[in-house]
Amino acid sequence: MDVINEMDKKVAITYPCEWKYKVIGPDKEKVQQAVQSVFGERPHQCRFSNSSKKGNYHSYEVSTLVHNEDDRTQLYAQLKGHDDLTMVL
Repeated sequence: MDVINEMDKKVAITYPCEWKYKVIGPDKEKVQQAVQSVFGERPHQCRFSNSSKKGNYHSYEVSTLVHNEDDRTQLYAQLKGHDDLTMVL
């Protein structure tokens, strides 16, 4: 009997496709500047999503067209590595 490990399964994504990232940081302007620095001239939309109850963190949804898995993961890594972003989902 074969046992399937659900953790090993990958979701099949058909590229190109629109991809959304959720970015979170403590300063609204710096979050927007961080997104702009990563995406540059690349077409994207950055929309305010939410603020924490005490207003310490602000989240934005960033969407763009990704062409392949490398493109998608490279953008994620650049966002994740930015000093002004606390979290990227």
